[in-house]
Amino acid sequence: MAAPSVQEVLPPSLDSTSQPPSLFDGTTRLYISYQCPYAQRVWITRNVKGLQDKINLVPIDLQNRPDWYKEKVYPPNKVPSLEHNNKVIGESLDLVKYIDSNFEGPSLLPDDPEKQKFAEELIAYSDTFVPEIYRSFMRDAQTLAGAQFDYLEKALGKFDDGPFFLGQFSQVDIAYVPFIERFQIFMPAGFNYDITSGRPKLAKWIEEMDKLDGYKQTKVLEPEKLVEYYKNLFLKA
Repeated sequence: MAAPSVQEVLPPSLDSTSQPPSLFDGTTRLYISYQCPYAQRVWITRNVKGLQDKINLVPIDLQNRPDWYKEKVYPPNKVPSLEHNNKVIGESLDLVKYIDSNFEGPSLLPDDPEKQKFAEELIAYSDTFVPEIYRSFMRDAQTLAGAQFDYLEKALGKFDDGPFFLGQFSQVDIAYVPFIERFQIFMPAGFNYDITSGRPKLAKWIEEMDKLDGYKQTKVLEPEKLVEYYKNLFLKA
């Protein structure tokens, strides 16, 4: 179960002209980009656990990054990263687990051993699912991507005690939703392809995800720009 909703005013992105925050002063900071699906995973985790007052958002402009981010915060110069207890850690799936384990708020993994095992499988599979869909955009999207969405449709049928991958909302849903959100926006425009067609469980899952305030606050703000960006990236001859 997600924590009660907190509607926050989002801070502006920091760019090469911006001064750094007071680093390593005891404040916990989550460095993200508003456009990055990997960062969105961790942002959702923070929100649904009700940690808006415990973890400060620091959005970075990835097109015009401040030098201090690489030099003083996170040398890989990627988002997301988390500044906590005088260290900085990265990698989105690791951070989802870290925040779930080290901060207050509702647990995002069930106690049921069978569900825990399936969670591990699905979270690991996200590292196959995401690149396979992106690769399909440059080949036969409907066939290749369709097989991946069919995999999710089958996975959503394993437990019948709720509409989410483990029945109840969990880390698994967080791993997938930023990407499915983007694919649902882009594929009808790019390939005339509805990812939910013939997949009622996936359609229901998206419908239920859209009801979660902690997720809704992180969603793509300008779908038209996303479509244009993906068309330029994947469909230009």
